[in-house]
This record gives sequence, structure tokens and C-alpha cells, in this order.
Amino acid sequence: MIDSTAPRGHTRRAVLGSLAAAAVAGPVLLTRRPAHAGTTAATPTKLVWSPDPRREGLSAFEGVEDDRSQSHPGTRHIYVQGDAYRFDMHTRDRDGDDRQRNEVKGMRADGRILSLGNGETWRITYDLFIPNTLRGTRTFTHIFQLKRPGNGSAPLATIGLRRDDDAEYLTWRPFASGGELGNVPLEQIWNRWATIDMTFTVGDEGSARFICREGGRTLADATRDGIDLWLGDRLRPKWGIYRSLGDPGQLHNTYLLQRNLRAYTT
Repeated sequence: MIDSTAPRGHTRRAVLGSLAAAAVAGPVLLTRRPAHAGTTAATPTKLVWSPDPRREGLSAFEGVEDDRSQSHPGTRHIYVQGDAYRFDMHTRDRDGDDRQRNEVKGMRADGRILSLGNGETWRITYDLFIPNTLRGTRTFTHIFQLKRPGNGSAPLATIGLRRDDDAEYLTWRPFASGGELGNVPLEQIWNRWATIDMTFTVGDEGSARFICREGGRTLADATRDGIDLWLGDRLRPKWGIYRSLGDPGQLHNTYLLQRNLRAYTT
């Protein structure tokens, strides 16, 4: 049992494939810059998505990937708990031979799927609860992905839980362009609610701002221009737990909670 008491081209595709294979590489840290030095587009203010878990349930998302391999039959891993969405992960769960995945994908509002298009600026915010059983890993543990739909497509950006020696931290990673944006030690947010606030402009030369707050403190506020946030067609966000089996000592029965999801555009 898990504790339930917790409150463009072919060249780019090749590069992304190489980055996905190299997810075990050590972190490349970027210099933190003032908020005004990065994203130049206006912060989106038009609220287009604000699901109520108790009313809409999982229909708020475009799709649900709950134990696609049926490795844990009869067990539901993604569901509503109070005013939050809950994602469970057990050590026995599998999504292929070398990884685990229990995620939701995309946003649905009034029956319509919301897509992120080239040149658009979006802001996504939500509250996040990470228990201390959900650990950073040397390989990959993603709790958010920004992706083009379709199998085999590497993410354009992720929020990951990473480990460098004994240091475990959360970071927003422009996956296609490399590096990391913001660095929050997990010990500062384990077993408490934190707020994620990210604004990004979609494009081959896109930009992003990532903010993480907890209890009135700003733990990260970083920006970057000139990052690759486009792979053609459309993009959509994904939330949940998607992790490699490559750092087994860090893998435990665990869960993730998310609430107050909001999406804004211009």
C-alpha cells in the first residue's frame, strides 16, 4: 500500500533522440538571470483551462496513460483525491523493460482539446506535492513533459527530479537545447505543497521562465531565450510520474499530487 494520508526536421529529431538516450548525463547548470532578462513576450492573462477534479475528473485531460503495459492489473494509478489529482507508482509497475509511466496528457476544456502552436505564448501554473518517497535519480524521473504527440518523440522540455552525487533537486530542463533552468533542492519541498509557474513561447527559438515557490518563498526564478520548443504539428503538456529503472536504489512505492491546474494564453 502507498500512504494516502498526504494532504523540424530530421536533424532535430536525431538530436532529440540522442538527448533522450543521454538522459543519464550529469547536469549542465545555467547562470540564473533576473526575470526581465529572459522572456520578452507579454505574460499570458487569458485563462483557458482550470479543471475542477471533483467535477471533471480525468476528462479534463486529452488522455490517460495508466499502466499501459498492464503490469499491475486491477490497480488504478491515476485518480482524484479530494481537490487534487493523484498519481501512484509502485516498484512493480512497468512501461516497457526499462521504465515506468503513469501520466495524463493534454488539456481539454468544454470538450475541446487545447493545443500549443508555433509562436504562441502560454503560462501553466499548479500546486505540487512531492513526498520524500519520490526521489531524484541519476537517470530520468520526469513529473512534467512538453511534447509533440506521437510515440518516439522526445520531450522539448521537462520538469525532472535529478540526483548529482547526494544532492537531489527539481529542475525545469529545456531538453532539446540542453542545460537546466532553475534548481530547487528536494529537501526544501518534500512533504509540502509547492507552486509551479512556467511561461514559455513556443518556437525553434523559443523562451521560457520557470518559477517555483513554497510557503511564500521563491525557490527558483530563472529565464532563458533561444531554446528549441518546437518540433512541428503541435505541442501538449503531460503530468505524472515517468521514470527510468536505471537508479534502483532511489525507486520506492510513491505518489504525486497536483491541484489548482491553470493554463493561460494571450
